[in-house]
Amino acid sequence: MADAAAEMDAIYRLQRHIYDASRKYYLLGRDGLLDTLDVPLGGSVLEVGCGTGRNLILAARRYPSARFFGFDVSGAMLETAAASVAKAGLSRRITLGQADASRFEPRDLFGVDGFDRVFISYALSMIPPWRETIDRALHAVAPGGSLHIVDFGEQGRLPGAFRTGLRAWLRKFSVEPRAELEAELRRVASETGASLSFERPFRDYACSAILRKPSA
Repeated sequence: MADAAAEMDAIYRLQRHIYDASRKYYLLGRDGLLDTLDVPLGGSVLEVGCGTGRNLILAARRYPSARFFGFDVSGAMLETAAASVAKAGLSRRITLGQADASRFEPRDLFGVDGFDRVFISYALSMIPPWRETIDRALHAVAPGGSLHIVDFGEQGRLPGAFRTGLRAWLRKFSVEPRAELEAELRRVASETGASLSFERPFRDYACSAILRKPSA
């Protein structure tokens, strides 16, 4: 975890202060993901790769009876997240931790065996072991719960020059859209008995998915 944390800290140590203001223009679909959570009363929600805490704060306001948890590998991002959560007056409802997304254990991290909802927003494209991260995230979903994902798509229905420029810019931040994401999710769904819905909104600029875990 140390190497991944150091890399992310190096990228975001300064950028974290302007991250939310700048990313709202191109991290499309994040708020739509929060709409799909449909958290049950008194439910629990985990964000994998919570960054600045922006999504957790919005979700906590949207679902006032739920309890929220989030973790990130970057200590610098977590400093910003903790300050933002405290400023929002949500420290009692949002618990933060530091962990590697591809190896985390919910009970070790938060003392919780599973969550009603788990979501990953624009993080898989930054995590080299992204397949392992999906496995761990689905493992953290309680029976009958769901895993929600939004990230960059393939931009296949957008102008080629736009796609080329976007990919070059994203690489500066160690971001790589996962071309095999849909295929991997379909494999996981088949092997675990989960149901999958997968969409490519904004002309394939983004992709969004929901894996629903069967009840026990």
